[in-house]
Amino acid sequence: MKTRSISHLSPPEIEAAFAHQADEIAQLKHQLDWLKRQLFGRKSEKVLADNPAQSSLFDEEEALTLPAETKPVKAHTRSSQKQRRDSDVNDEGLRFDETVPQQIIDIPAPELQGADADQYELVDTKETCRLAQQPGSYVVLRFRRQVVRHKTTQTIKETPAPTNVLEGCYCDVSLLAGLMVDKAVYHLPLHRQHQRMLDSGITLSRATLINWIQKGIELLRPIAKAQWQHILQSNILAMDEVPIKAGRTKGAGRKPGHMKQTYFWPLYGDSDEVAFTWSNSRGMLHAQAQLQDFTGTLLTDGYAAYTKTVEQLNQYEQQIVHAACWVHMRRGFEKALDSEPQAAQQALDIIAALYRHEKHIRYKQLNLADIHAYRQQHSEPLVTDFFRWVYQQRQRTDLLPKSPFAKALHYAHERESQLKVFLSNPALPMDTNHLERALRVIPMGRKNYLFCWSELGAEQLGILQSLMVTCRLQGVNPYHYLVDVLQRVALHPAKDVLDLTPRLWKQKYNQNRLVSDVKILTSQH
Repeated sequence: MKTRSISHLSPPEIEAAFAHQADEIAQLKHQLDWLKRQLFGRKSEKVLADNPAQSSLFDEEEALTLPAETKPVKAHTRSSQKQRRDSDVNDEGLRFDETVPQQIIDIPAPELQGADADQYELVDTKETCRLAQQPGSYVVLRFRRQVVRHKTTQTIKETPAPTNVLEGCYCDVSLLAGLMVDKAVYHLPLHRQHQRMLDSGITLSRATLINWIQKGIELLRPIAKAQWQHILQSNILAMDEVPIKAGRTKGAGRKPGHMKQTYFWPLYGDSDEVAFTWSNSRGMLHAQAQLQDFTGTLLTDGYAAYTKTVEQLNQYEQQIVHAACWVHMRRGFEKALDSEPQAAQQALDIIAALYRHEKHIRYKQLNLADIHAYRQQHSEPLVTDFFRWVYQQRQRTDLLPKSPFAKALHYAHERESQLKVFLSNPALPMDTNHLERALRVIPMGRKNYLFCWSELGAEQLGILQSLMVTCRLQGVNPYHYLVDVLQRVALHPAKDVLDLTPRLWKQKYNQNRLVSDVKILTSQH
């Protein structure tokens, strides 16, 4: 182990060296604590408020001072009849709607079949419900088309097969929609779906499944584009970026199996619609291209590319107001609790008070005018005190520049004007939590399918997720939506393609949606 002598250094140089080492040790300790928390600790940033009325389970001193005298409590008996709710359909409490298929299995009484059957009579029946599942259920639809011959002309005619979504393909729309829903909604990779088909006796190549889904997504591309254009008409737009591995790196020095780091840039509009645009980088050029036609308030995290994008777009006579997310700012103080517990907790308490006001606004369901007045009266003084406190804390001489608390103060100070936008815009939320919840499908999918094999596949996945996530936000069944839209898109006027987005489809077509042939046959039987 090499050591450096400090005997030749002057006292100020020695003091500076020790200060540098202390700073470096503090940074390494913070990184180690962060890693331990990611591996073993609690990842939630929610504030856990202590309840003074609740005693600690492991407080030994309090346990030793429990009162010796106890008061008798009058005993009571519990009712054996379980409380029933209107949605309960049987004694077991199993709840389901009319769309769930049911199969009745009659169990005869052995007393009615034995030698003493004449001694018994049937007086009633009892039902027991159990939820069952059929393994990978696939059905082969055989369309038997009649071939006729004209008696006079001897010409032969055959009845045409029903039209299919993918021309010349033996994939029914029900299977195509199921593959897409399993991939995007339930994050089931295609190779697992392929294994399930093999286990069910269906022999197909995995490349065939990929080809089917790619062709199906291309039918949905105009709908996703129309939804993206409608989102850009919003007054408030939330934007973020999330990584996804897609495509292999090129070049002689690339590592085997090394994938490119690409990004989805989700956009969340006023009407609860999401568009997952894709880019091969995290640069600001993609953000500029996406926001070219947007005018309004852009709500983002503290990524510097958004600030530069807004500045450049506003130079071309666009009117974009940039607002920052309070949750991302709060995260820095939450990470600084270990190094500066008292000061960081003070910041968290002020932010918690702001969110209590936002909770009150949601509970009272105030209109925009009342929200603006309420924020001006209650939230603005807190925000003013918060940034005054940030300025005072930054004057401290004992703070190391690279400490977590100093970084949190710098983050808040640099974005003060952006964090105050919500005070003047009553329709603007304080954070991007609604967008964060919507984009969770991407990291959840990454845990299953890990990456996209090609860049085109990543772009098509973004198209599919744009519609599937919006279906969830609009309360639309994704499978029902895809079965209808995949059949309707070829016949629908191109000028009215916006009607096929989940938001408008729910209003116009949900009640009389198109179904697949397998659904028609099932209902007939």
